[in-house]
Amino acid sequence: MRPSVVTRSIVSATAVVGLAVGTLAGAGTGFAASAPAAPPAVSAEALGTLATNNLGLTGAQAENLQWWLALHYNYTGPVDGLLGTNSWKALQRHLRTNWGYKDAIDGIAGSHTIKALQRYLKDLWGYTGPIDGIAGPGTRTAFAKFAGSVGG
Repeated sequence: MRPSVVTRSIVSATAVVGLAVGTLAGAGTGFAASAPAAPPAVSAEALGTLATNNLGLTGAQAENLQWWLALHYNYTGPVDGLLGTNSWKALQRHLRTNWGYKDAIDGIAGSHTIKALQRYLKDLWGYTGPIDGIAGPGTRTAFAKFAGSVGG
C-alpha cells in the first residue's frame, strides 16, 4: 500500500510542477504577444491627406467661400467644399489685410487665425461674442452667414 501513496504523491507533484512551468511559459509568451505595436511615424501630409476644418460650414457654404477666396485672395485649390490647408492660407491672407492677423500664413485654423476671423465677423457679419480665439457657436453662425453670402 505504501508504494501507491508514494506513486500518487510523485505523480501529483510532477503534475503540479508541469502545470506551473506550462503556465509560466504561456504567461511569458502571452505577455510578449500582448505588447502594443508602436504607431508608425508618418504624418498625414506624407500620406497625401490634409485635414479639413469647415468650422461648421456646409459643403455649399465652404464652396462659396472657396470661390470668393479664389477671386480675391489667390486660392488655387479645388472648389470642393472642404476647407483644408490651402483654403485657410487664402483666408489668412484676407485676415492679414485688414483684420489684425500677424502670424504665419500656414493654413492652420489656430487661435490667432480664429481671433482675426472673429474681429472680421464682429465688424461685418453680426458676431457679438468675445475675441477669444475659440470657434464657438456664435463664431460658427457668423462665419456661416459670411460664407453663405459670398462666392460663385
